[in-house]
Formats: sequence, structure tokens, C-alpha cells
Amino acid sequence: MADFIDAFQTALGLIVTLNHNLVEILLLSLNVSLTAVAIASILGFAIGGALAVYRFPGRGAVSAILSALMGLPPVVAGLFVYLLLSNAGPLGVLQLLYTPTAMIIAQVVLVTPIIGALTRQACEDLLEEYDEQLRSLGASSSAIITTLLWDGRYRLITAVLAGFGRAVAEVGAVMIVGGNIDHVTRTMTTAIALETSKGNIALALALGIVLLAIALIVNASLLWVQRFANRLAYA
Repeated sequence: MADFIDAFQTALGLIVTLNHNLVEILLLSLNVSLTAVAIASILGFAIGGALAVYRFPGRGAVSAILSALMGLPPVVAGLFVYLLLSNAGPLGVLQLLYTPTAMIIAQVVLVTPIIGALTRQACEDLLEEYDEQLRSLGASSSAIITTLLWDGRYRLITAVLAGFGRAVAEVGAVMIVGGNIDHVTRTMTTAIALETSKGNIALALALGIVLLAIALIVNASLLWVQRFANRLAYA
């Protein structure tokens, strides 16, 4: 018990004093996850909006696959990106493996289905309400998608926050494609796993506290956005 208290006190000290290693790992994690979520949001909004509005053969199957990919195991996504970026892979010439870029790509693969599926559902719900009105105005399909995305922006913020929560807490995929290289590709989750195995509990605990704080902020933001959207809906 005394060892745990000492480790906890040391962990708090690392956080309060903004330990260099901790801050470096935190900034890399946020840079990778925020970049991945930004890219995944653009792709997810486009895919989800298109699936909600356009009618084409196989649309149901594509929607089902997109929803299924929301639960894609991170290690599978990591393996897919690894094979894609390895020297024997089609993009091996770019030499992106074991770089932050590879980690971003892996997280984009993980997050895009989440944002895309939630966007599709939000747009379909709104389309049921506004379809006849939009068609009567002669709006094109692209204009309808833009209108639905704007009208459902608060739901889409929820989707983005959910995607960020998945990205920042991910460990399997970034470990495979990033290699957990010190000062290069070491994120909070991979550092926690490594430092725990090394017995450096203080740093692992400090990173865990920061990661938990981020998770709490994301979940609190989700609740706030949902409540704000509900108040607007009933206003």
C-alpha cells in the first residue's frame, strides 16, 4: 500500500511539474488522434451523408458493412495498415511505417466507420422529416446532404467526440504500425503498457491519470452536446 501511495504521489508530481517526457508523449498522442479524427470526420461525413441520400444497388450492404466496422478490432486495423505500408506492401515505397503518419492512418481506419455510421443514421432521421420539402424546392442530392449535415451538426459533434474517444484510447493498432519508439511514436497508451512492464509505475500512473481525465472531458462534452441539442429541439 505504501508503494502505491508513493507511486501516486510521484505521478502527481510529474503532472504538476509538467515532466518533459510526459508532456512529449501527451502532445504526440493528441497530435496523432486529433489529426486522425479531423481526416476521419471529413470522410465519415461524406460517406454517411451519401449513404443517407443516394439510392444505388448494394446500398444496404454497404451500410451494414460500415456499421459492422464500428467494432473493428484495433489489432486487425493495425495489421491491415502494416501490410499496406510494409516494404512488401503497395505503399512501402513511401517509407511511412513506424512513423506518426502510419499511426494516423491506422486511427483513421478505426474512426471513420464510427463517424460514418453515426452520420448516416443522423442524416436518415432528418431526411424522413425534410425529404418532401427539400425535393419540392428542387434541391440537388449534394445540396440535400449539405443541408442535412448542417441541420444535424450537434449530432455530428457527438459522433466526432465518440471517434476521438476511440482514437485517443487505442493501443493495438498504433503499437503495430508505430513500434512504440521513444521520442518518435510513443503515445500515452503504448507508453503505459511499456512503463508498466518495466516497473516504472509512477510514469505509467501519471499517463493513466491524464488519459482518464481526457476520457472524462470527452464524455462530459458528449453529455453537454446531447442536452444542448435536446433543448434546441424542444425550444
